[in-house]
Amino acid sequence: MQYRRLGSSGLQLSALSFGAWVTFGTQVGRGEARELIAAAWDHGINFFDNAETYANGEAERVMGDAIADLRLPRDGYAVSSKVFFGAVDGPRPMQRGLSRKHVHDACHAALKRLRVDYLDLYYCHRPDPETPIAETVAAMDALIRQGKVMYWGTSEWPAAAIREAHKIARAQHLHAPTMEQPQYNLLHRERVELEYAALYAEFGLGTTIWSPLASGLLTGKYNDGVPTDSRLAQSRYTWLQRGVFGDEASRRTQRARAFTSVAEEFGVPPAPLAIAWCLRNPHVSSVILGASRVAQLLQNLEALDLSERLDQIAWDRIEAATA
Repeated sequence: MQYRRLGSSGLQLSALSFGAWVTFGTQVGRGEARELIAAAWDHGINFFDNAETYANGEAERVMGDAIADLRLPRDGYAVSSKVFFGAVDGPRPMQRGLSRKHVHDACHAALKRLRVDYLDLYYCHRPDPETPIAETVAAMDALIRQGKVMYWGTSEWPAAAIREAHKIARAQHLHAPTMEQPQYNLLHRERVELEYAALYAEFGLGTTIWSPLASGLLTGKYNDGVPTDSRLAQSRYTWLQRGVFGDEASRRTQRARAFTSVAEEFGVPPAPLAIAWCLRNPHVSSVILGASRVAQLLQNLEALDLSERLDQIAWDRIEAATA
């Protein structure tokens, strides 16, 4: 395993981490979760990602139970949660957002579900137009000073909002956001590579990126349509289909087919190759993997070797195929 600093902080995260989105609490039960987390830990993964909204908190309960059952040393791993969407269907106004109250309540609820005394990383899952950024910064700072959170950050915030949060924190001597969790993959690059470009040096921003496989599109499983047994075929993920396949102008499916063809030429599985491409970006602190089976996780871990083994000619070939 490789380890990378979370931006300019001193926290060393595994370059590949493991997340619970759309698997724990729905596809993956406690027994399977235990096997996945054990395999991840045995291969050097030390960061486990979660959120209040994943399966309405059940993903955090499953992860917390698995980690406790495995008796992982608390000083050896980092666990995260995210706040914004709430943990119930149809949340009432106080049960969602980034108000001081919900940030406080959601943090304490996550601590109970994950069975820990503090969160290593705590993210604002989306911007909240209904709450002043200054209120959210103060709420996160309070949690850090109370020892309930070690580092706080954002997820899918525009660069201007991240910059404002830093300005407020600096002016009021509060803890500023350390990291951002954006989507990043071969088909979705602009925010990480362009919009945030100035923030890495200016604020020491770290990134823990999600969807390195573009929700499975880069694995080739959707090259010929949506299989009936796939995640996107499930009615509760109809909303995700639009983002995965995009519009005609984005050519996402065609570009994914071109990528999988290149992977076949190289004689490697497309999934670890797509993850390896993400690892090559020095501004990526950790790539969050999602898996429902141990074999799937182990294959994705091959990305570490691929990121170092392939030469620049190969990476240029991949870039050209997905342009």
